[in-house]
Amino acid sequence: MAEQKKFTVNLISFGFKHGSIEDVNFIWDVRFLPNPYWVDDLRPKNGLDYEVSDYVVASSEGHNFIKLMKPMLLFLIQQNRAAKKEVVTIAVGCTGGKHRSVAVVEVLRDILQMMPIELTVHHRDIEKES
Repeated sequence: MAEQKKFTVNLISFGFKHGSIEDVNFIWDVRFLPNPYWVDDLRPKNGLDYEVSDYVVASSEGHNFIKLMKPMLLFLIQQNRAAKKEVVTIAVGCTGGKHRSVAVVEVLRDILQMMPIELTVHHRDIEKES
């Protein structure tokens, strides 16, 4: 039996206002999702906090986005793996990189962590001021 090569998926959240991401395979812009920045209680928090994640992902837009994106994500990973690629990098961007993109990347992490892949997650702009 042929040994399967290691396959790595890198997930990166970022804020467009801090510059785009280079050298990625896919960029998803999630600035259409509800923005916790405009909710006083949520503004100081980030997408790792349950309240922020719930606000973004449990919204009808967030729910539908994840529902549609999940099969596409799995398909893209399968196809890149079949093409003998060893690494796929997926970036998710919002305005500041603190709320929406972080919340979405964490959902992607949950979806992918059960797969037989190496998975890295980096929240580039989570500590930057909005």
